[in-house]
Amino acid sequence: MMNKIYPLEWFDTLISQTLSPINPIIDKLSKKDFMIISEHIEKESKNIQNSLKKEIFLLRRKREVRLQVRKYHSNLVYLLDTIIEYQKTEFDKDSQFSSVFELLQNKLEELLLIVESRFSDYLSLDERVPITYLMLSRNELEVNLKRLSAKASENLNTTSLKIVIHNVIHFLGSFSKKKITYRQLLYHKDLLKGIKNIESSKEVNLFSEIDKVLIEKNFNSRDYIDYIIEHVKEEIEVEESLPNRITKLLFYQKEFDRIYSNEKISFDPCRNNIKYVLQNWFKQEINYFERNLEFNVKTNPDDEIILKPSNVPESKIECDLSADQIALILRAADESRIVKARSMNHFFKMIVPYLSTPFKKELSYQSVRSKSYNAEDRDKDIAIQTLEKIIKKINSY
Repeated sequence: MMNKIYPLEWFDTLISQTLSPINPIIDKLSKKDFMIISEHIEKESKNIQNSLKKEIFLLRRKREVRLQVRKYHSNLVYLLDTIIEYQKTEFDKDSQFSSVFELLQNKLEELLLIVESRFSDYLSLDERVPITYLMLSRNELEVNLKRLSAKASENLNTTSLKIVIHNVIHFLGSFSKKKITYRQLLYHKDLLKGIKNIESSKEVNLFSEIDKVLIEKNFNSRDYIDYIIEHVKEEIEVEESLPNRITKLLFYQKEFDRIYSNEKISFDPCRNNIKYVLQNWFKQEINYFERNLEFNVKTNPDDEIILKPSNVPESKIECDLSADQIALILRAADESRIVKARSMNHFFKMIVPYLSTPFKKELSYQSVRSKSYNAEDRDKDIAIQTLEKIIKKINSY
């Protein structure tokens, strides 16, 4: 038989009636009354813990346990929120009210933690997060967000990080405007925790370690999906022939398919899983290129299918630097935020085709970008000396 006694009844009466700001007798409570209330809060808190555990463990059916756990959880959240609202009203912060409210808040949080930790499997993740727990979580998220912002200046996938930072800031900003569920809060905590442990890497791969975490966590943000698509497009545009573009696209599709994505979690539950969206895009893009190739082969069977890059200028500016030295200066300009491009890849793509060196007329922006990650000391010294010349010249004006 399910226990018909309501263990929270005394707490409920104390909060909703005795300590209510509209209770006319509240101003008549003496110091001794508050002492008795405080002692009883301590005692009642222990009684509730014991009766809660006994009641839950006496239940045999899983459905009964789930209903009872959720009932306790929602009632505790309600009482905790009521106490928080009371503390926003006008009362003497140094009075007995303050200490009683603080004690009540601590005991309710303690009971809530017991329910959440011991019976988490029976809770609904779509339950609203209580205000106090939300504020504590906000502090935790803000600390991790600062660490994440510091990583954005390191040799990591900066664009992916910026998109995450933007979305987390937006999530934090929504705390006061809408109800936040445990599902939303736990997702963002888990997301930042996953990125936090990634070390800086000099590998130049299409999908960075951060991308792999974001795909695994089903970070199906519209901005992030658009970025991945644009990033892949930029990489395949380097290839001038249709067969090479198809080969590269197939390789990237294979690399993407190997990355695991958890279908049980989601950044945006209203959008499809990131795997589904991007796999569909890869298939359509490959199909488009293959049909183009088939059409061109039929119309020009003896010609090699070449796609001339549209952004290669006829005239170039010659730099008295090597490609490695140019790469270092351009990378430093991007990472120090002197220029604000969509991505480092895009920045190199827009600048490098207009440059040449005394030894090389045509420079591949992808090759130059890669060189920026493997700089030799001699190239660093020459790049610094070049910048010092510019500083001296500016000082002479």
